[in-house]
Amino acid sequence: MRTTVTIDDDLAVLLEKKRRATGATFKDVLNEALRDGLLHDVPAQKDRRERFRTKPLPLGEPLLDDLTDTGEVLSYLDGERSR
Repeated sequence: MRTTVTIDDDLAVLLEKKRRATGATFKDVLNEALRDGLLHDVPAQKDRRERFRTKPLPLGEPLLDDLTDTGEVLSYLDGERSR
């Protein structure tokens, strides 16, 4: 993609130094710097997310022994059985 970007003077100096040291093109040095910066920034964003944890609460004893026993569940719901 071709675009026009305004680069701060201090960054332009650093990019030019890197270009001279590596012999790469300005475009390659700029792309590498952007790629490194953006890829290293992604995990930092994930780390900043607030972690949400829930604490278990005691719910007491179960009202029914076997929830797969339809007859027992219906009897309980009809009020025929209570503990």
